[in-house]
Amino acid sequence: MAAHTLLVLAHPRTDSLTAQVAARLHARIEDEGGTVDVLDLYAEGFDPALRPEDEPDWENREKVYSPEVRAHMDRVLAADDIVVVFPVWWFTPPAILKGWIDRVWNYGFAYGRSRPRLAGRRLLWLALMGGTPEEIARLGMTDALGLMLVTGISEFCGLPDARLRVLHGTELSGVPVELRAGRVAELLDEAERTLAEELPDANAATATTTATTATTAAATTTAIAAATAATPAATTTENTVNEEPAR
Repeated sequence: MAAHTLLVLAHPRTDSLTAQVAARLHARIEDEGGTVDVLDLYAEGFDPALRPEDEPDWENREKVYSPEVRAHMDRVLAADDIVVVFPVWWFTPPAILKGWIDRVWNYGFAYGRSRPRLAGRRLLWLALMGGTPEEIARLGMTDALGLMLVTGISEFCGLPDARLRVLHGTELSGVPVELRAGRVAELLDEAERTLAEELPDANAATATTTATTATTAAATTTAIAAATAATPAATTTENTVNEEPAR
């Protein structure tokens, strides 16, 4: 049975490097026989603000959340694998991704039960950072992200098979224009290798999930637009650590 992957993208531009990475992973999974639900948070207009209708009720884990959140919960439940592709801004994921976790990975759904509903799924957090591996290590950014995403979210929600991987050196403004296409190609190849390493045999279902008890999510109509390999030249760059929104 082919595995079904929920591919979450958190970047406002369809021509960004982040979107190109997501598009490459999408193609790789489908080429190997898997199916993909692309959840482009910006393109779908997801509202990251937590409001009272989606606030956890600690005395009622059966609370019925908003229709938007319930639809996203169904898409999570339908997945065997979850891959989240995002840039790192200000040492953290974009606010829209944090808001998605706040609203969708909610009490009574993702946590708060003796038998976690999400157990058995594999989860890959793929972060794009502008700095070199040495810069990132010196700042402790990967450790900080790992504590948040792997320990604080994934494992807390019953997903021990979760990994954080980083694509380094994604700041292209300092790369000569004539070399940018080559650098983008290197990063896309690295992303594809990362997927193969962290989610081997992604085309075959490897986990028993509770998706059969959930409403099957409709296939998303979102398509990641073909991205340009180059970005406008810049003479200087102030930030070489975060994956800049200008990419």
